Amino acid sequence: SLSLSLSLSLSLFLSLSLSLSLRQIDPRLSSMTIMSTYGGKEVLSMHQVLLYLLRSSPALVPEEEIANMLQWEELEWQKYAEECKGMIVTNPGLKPSSVRIDQLDREQFNSSVITFPIIVHFGIRPAQLSYAGDPQYQKLWKSYVKLRHLLANSPKVKQIDKQKLTQREEALQKIRQKNTMRREVTVELSSQGFWKTGIRSDVCQHAMMLPVLTHHIRYHQCLMHLDKLIGYMFKERCLLQLAMTHPSHHLNFGMNPDHARNSLSNCGIRQPKYGDRKVHHMYMRKKGINTLINIMSRLGQDDPSPSRINHNERLEFLGDAVVEFLTSVHLYYLFPNLEEGGLATYRTAIVQNQHLAMLAKKLELDRFMLYAHGPDLCRESDLRHAMANCFEALIGAVYLEGGLEEAKQLFGRLLFNSEDLREVWLNYPPHPLQVQEPLTDRQLIESSPVLQKLTDFEDAIGVLFTHVRLLARAFTLRTVGFNHLTLGHNQRMEFLGDSIMQLVATEYLFIHFPDHHEGHLTLLRSSLVNNRTQAKVAEELGMQEFAITNDKTKRPVALRTKTLADLLESFIAALYIDKDLEFVHTFMNVCFFPRLKEFILNQDWNDPKSQLQQCCLTLRTEGKEPDIPLYKTLQTVGPSHARTYTVAVYFKGERIGCGKGPSIQQAEMGAAMDALEKYNFPQMAHQKRFIERKYRQELKEMRRERERQERDSDEG
Repeated sequence: SLSLSLSLSLSLFLSLSLSLSLRQIDPRLSSMTIMSTYGGKEVLSMHQVLLYLLRSSPALVPEEEIANMLQWEELEWQKYAEECKGMIVTNPGLKPSSVRIDQLDREQFNSSVITFPIIVHFGIRPAQLSYAGDPQYQKLWKSYVKLRHLLANSPKVKQIDKQKLTQREEALQKIRQKNTMRREVTVELSSQGFWKTGIRSDVCQHAMMLPVLTHHIRYHQCLMHLDKLIGYMFKERCLLQLAMTHPSHHLNFGMNPDHARNSLSNCGIRQPKYGDRKVHHMYMRKKGINTLINIMSRLGQDDPSPSRINHNERLEFLGDAVVEFLTSVHLYYLFPNLEEGGLATYRTAIVQNQHLAMLAKKLELDRFMLYAHGPDLCRESDLRHAMANCFEALIGAVYLEGGLEEAKQLFGRLLFNSEDLREVWLNYPPHPLQVQEPLTDRQLIESSPVLQKLTDFEDAIGVLFTHVRLLARAFTLRTVGFNHLTLGHNQRMEFLGDSIMQLVATEYLFIHFPDHHEGHLTLLRSSLVNNRTQAKVAEELGMQEFAITNDKTKRPVALRTKTLADLLESFIAALYIDKDLEFVHTFMNVCFFPRLKEFILNQDWNDPKSQLQQCCLTLRTEGKEPDIPLYKTLQTVGPSHARTYTVAVYFKGERIGCGKGPSIQQAEMGAAMDALEKYNFPQMAHQKRFIERKYRQELKEMRRERERQERDSDEG
């Protein structure tokens, strides 16, 4: 406590000396203005600062001069009161001992008794000491908000529910109006016993910020040691700090944060809000369906933009995709004969949180991670999970600044202590098809009808493959089996292509959607790389016409959605193996990312089952268990290899939708979609109105474009 008080005193002296030095340059300017204008050209010696403090510490209103001061002309008194306004005065016996003067009034209420002038201070109570921190108020406020939301979504509102809402609103207003509970308070103190300090509120503001600066500098000195452990020197230091910041962490003032906020509120520059909680809350809030709709309705930024979310969840989202990509690529090349299931098993073992926490321990990330010592991380298992997330965030940060090669080198160093094993991991062999024909295999096109047909696809997409047999393998379905042309089917490629698409989509969303939290980014990514979207892109590119099957009749075959999606993922893998990641970026920029605008405007970022569940939850009755949709399989027809399922969905005992599909899951999706279209959910209507109000022009353009495409299609 002694060192803390000394450091605060020193920081106050430093701020004051800097402020006084600059005020000598131009006495009309405040300290804040001078610091930003002149940038701090000189600092007075401590001797001068102490002399100034001694000269500036007379009584605010000397007892022997009260009578004389009360007789001053109004203009003279106003001049003195104006000089005192914004000054910090102190009375060592009081708590708090110092206060900022906002007004100084000399009004005398009793003419027979002379009283000291009154110090008026406009303050803001901390939440814990006002109605906002009162448990009864918080409970009442939550129940009021919940009931208001339920009534807003209810198709028929009962009169008794309206009365309940009004009663709760009145009860809240009654608590707010209590003088003892109000946030904004006007404090009136007698000036007797108060002494001037010569310090103004802007100097206090600087002084309170210096411990934050000290903490920042100390932490970044520690991060220099982490750079050595990582083996990579970050140019953008704040990126490394962000990777180490757990969501539980809050700004550390170098002391109790409440004391710091109280000091800033009582002695700092007068502000309309207490502390910085509103600003923090603005970008950190992610719960609630209204917040979800609000954030998910935002279109992406054209240019890369920095995010205002100041913890590592977004970086962890990116790092997770990088780790999965690196693992998938290395396993794919190192085990050329291992089937997709075996590759997935090995990948799971490497990317699971338990293993990543061990790698984080190797880097001693627990010594550098910024987090609050709260109940959410008090268990060892929770801390390990947080460390695994921190490790993924670190990989994401290295990838963002240093690129894929640096991330690969770091991951390899951590996975293997042995130099030999590390060399094997990092220097993997080329693909078996590339080994057979090291330079190119395009000379085989003349003798192979299959490869000749694939040249039409190359012309259509504008990419010439160096090893065209890689493209042939990507289009070879599982039913074909082994052959000497492709050396197998496309399931291994589908495993690799999935990870490649996840990485490219994740990076794009991370850069262009800065206001989205991890969960929101996950929803957008799911809408981009799901089977439905992939199959649609594959159909648009005509991939089904080039699929290599064992059908001897050579008739066009209608492929299932999953098969089409697998074709596209295999093609992505072939493009990556033959070219590089830049080609995949370009392909997805053309074929996938423009669809995001349509997904957002149509609110298609959520699958129908999740959307139906959200809508049903908004119709729950207060005080009762929420009703959720129930799915029942009504019929199963067809042989075992080509079944068709019929599923109905029920809500509150009423059948609201029905769907068919080749699997129970697809049939349930169809039933949910049918329910959303037919059942009158107020939440769906609200979402539609919200989007239409926000993007009226964009929706008109999108509808016109769709009509034009349909017209062109009909004419064709």
